Amino acid sequence: MTGVFFDPPRSDETWRNMIYEGGIIILSPMPEMLAVVDHTRRMIEDAFAPLDPQRAHETLPVERCVEILSVLKPTYIHHPRTKELIQRALKAFGCSPEKTYQDVPRLRCAFPKDYLTTGIAYAHHPHRDTWYSAPMCQFNWWAPIYEFVAENGMAFHPRYWNCGVKNGSGDFNYYRWNAESRKNAAQHIGRDTRVQPHAEEPLELEPEMRFVVPPGGVIVFSGAQLHSTVPNITNQVRWSIDFRTVNLDDVVNKRGAPNRDSASTGTSLRDFLRIADFALVSEDIVAAYDDGIPAGGVAVFKPEMTNTLAS
Repeated sequence: MTGVFFDPPRSDETWRNMIYEGGIIILSPMPEMLAVVDHTRRMIEDAFAPLDPQRAHETLPVERCVEILSVLKPTYIHHPRTKELIQRALKAFGCSPEKTYQDVPRLRCAFPKDYLTTGIAYAHHPHRDTWYSAPMCQFNWWAPIYEFVAENGMAFHPRYWNCGVKNGSGDFNYYRWNAESRKNAAQHIGRDTRVQPHAEEPLELEPEMRFVVPPGGVIVFSGAQLHSTVPNITNQVRWSIDFRTVNLDDVVNKRGAPNRDSASTGTSLRDFLRIADFALVSEDIVAAYDDGIPAGGVAVFKPEMTNTLAS
């Protein structure tokens, strides 16, 4: 990786070069992201009322927590206000409204490690998003909703930017994941049996990099970065959101980070909407990434397929 960049000058082209070369961008809070934080907090706190959502695990049975999350997550993810606030933030960050496409944001919660780390609150093992059929030009935007610490955040494993990892991505098909695994997330309490791509060789995760940013701050990185959820050894829940973007020119030209080891099939490109007007990526462009939808597969996950959405 090429380095860490703190509040670099806003330039869509420059940022894309940084990210595709392995750089990580750290952004300070700005009004548009603080508005996202306020909206997200209101929805979380309303859902867990009268409990403090950062400490709800101290008194809330796991099964009841899963019930709350099963309603909260899809409601938040598909709320029109959520989509509009992310749109405003991306425009403020200098992303081209006509060329930038966003997907729906994911609401994440990392509970203390002995409470809930599977299914709808999955603690992610070391992985690249590209193992999950993300395009190589994908940007990941990660933002905390409350103050957090390095002991319950996220870790990057930079030695693997230029080094491939033997992994199970060749068995992962995005359309099967949409059909079979996303809708069943809430059923996985205690043990998560969903088929996901993992490293299939021992990893040297040290040295690792952890960044702590305040609410309203953002960590931006390539979908090809190897990263993981830090085991939460604190007594507080870490709440965060993440969303993804692609630049249409880079999608068309297949420009992006180098593909070191990803062999997944299917594509997530149909999930992305143009930030100017929420138009879909055209099917003729998606076709260049598509290898067919298997029997029983689903091209685009819809919230009405289930009342849960974990990832």
